[in-house]
Amino acid sequence: MSGISIMEALVKNVLPESAISSIMLHKCDHPPKGVFMDKRINALAFALENEEKEREFYLAHARKTRNMAGKNMFKQIADEEKEHFEVLKKLHDKWAEQKKWPATVPLKVKKSLAGTILKSMSGKKSARMTGTEEELKAVRTAIDFEARGVALYTKLEKQCTDPKEIAFFNMLAGVEREHLLSLKDTEEFLADPATWFQHVERSGLDGA
Repeated sequence: MSGISIMEALVKNVLPESAISSIMLHKCDHPPKGVFMDKRINALAFALENEEKEREFYLAHARKTRNMAGKNMFKQIADEEKEHFEVLKKLHDKWAEQKKWPATVPLKVKKSLAGTILKSMSGKKSARMTGTEEELKAVRTAIDFEARGVALYTKLEKQCTDPKEIAFFNMLAGVEREHLLSLKDTEEFLADPATWFQHVERSGLDGA
């Protein structure tokens, strides 16, 4: 993945300590006029950039991945990241214009379908190819990326008191969590497709 995400920057302390504390670690409620509001908008701009780079990452590996189930998984998550980017963009633009958290921007996204991809490919031979080391590395990179996103948005949610902001960061954390679980499933699948499908088939017979 090109560049570095805000999650990675925060965790690895690439951003100056003062910037981190201003952007992420202050309470979300009752910010000082002007300065902190700008910092929060800047944080949202970082999130926008992150969503865009993440989508590029998934699209690039969708093109490279030979296993059709893995390919479709990357495509699906890329499509969902595009929607997330559009929602964040609307929020960012309205917030910057109104100088306050906007009341008119719909802060919801469609339910993730990433978790259905692997099972939907169970009857296709092209989905039963073992993943290459490069493909597995890409999935593991994505897992780490999504895990950092869950941790960051969960932390931000806990630091807010405004119900709208809490709901927004909770939504983002939930979406990242769904992607994380789907990618972990994809890692197990690409490592051993035959065993993965056997497990799914047994689970279905057992009613699990």
